[in-house]
Amino acid sequence: MNLDEELEAIKHKKLAELQKEAATKAMMSSITEPIVLTDSNFASEVSKYPILLVDFWAPWCGPCRMVSPMIEQLSREYSGKVAFGKVNVDENQRIAASFGIQSIPTLMIFKGGKTVDVMVGALPKAQIEMKLKQQLLSNNDSVYR
Repeated sequence: MNLDEELEAIKHKKLAELQKEAATKAMMSSITEPIVLTDSNFASEVSKYPILLVDFWAPWCGPCRMVSPMIEQLSREYSGKVAFGKVNVDENQRIAASFGIQSIPTLMIFKGGKTVDVMVGALPKAQIEMKLKQQLLSNNDSVYR
């Protein structure tokens, strides 16, 4: 491969990266409320977003009802940077069991499809936000700068 071909290959690779980054940014900024996650869509949704905070909850859970408005508010505030999802553990027992959810609310942060942080209980908004900021700051991807 000569120098011109190498430069052309590098140019095409960089262009593809920039297009993927732009598409991700556009997709993330269009999400302003939590996504309903189920046993059937969980894997595909988690892998779709660079950073996703998932709220494992149930309708009968008092602390869950305290956390829910905070999650909705954070989803608007962090639109374009973090996606948010909610899993009703009563209706989606398979996914809850696969993560060993024993107490609710449980909040899990996924980065690149992998769990990077877990918070259990009705935490204050500031504490949840601190964990999100840690993940955003630790991200080397320019999408978040």
